[in-house]
Amino acid sequence: MKKNRLNDIVPEQWDSAWKASYKSTLVADTLEALKLSKDLGTYDIVNKPKHYNSGEVECIVAMQSMLTPEEFRGYLRGNSFKYRWRYPDKNGIEDISKAEWYEKKLRKVLESDGQ
Repeated sequence: MKKNRLNDIVPEQWDSAWKASYKSTLVADTLEALKLSKDLGTYDIVNKPKHYNSGEVECIVAMQSMLTPEEFRGYLRGNSFKYRWRYPDKNGIEDISKAEWYEKKLRKVLESDGQ
């Protein structure tokens, strides 16, 4: 099956082309995650996604160190909101779990700040 390039379709077709591309990418990513989980015995798309843990420093740790405490709390709140907003249309329960992760992280930050 020939894939259309963005330049080969009209703007009215962009959304459906993106959704088709996204779904095939999502399936491939899910299959890769399942293979990793079988090979390694662990893979956690919510708590330890590999794309945020590929270097020596986890992304969330670097993010926290570069932002002010207020900015970091806003970042956590914004991500929680984003995942709850999109869950019906994108990743369902996985997005709810990601929102909960950000909310738990926010709670830990607030408790460590004495709030």
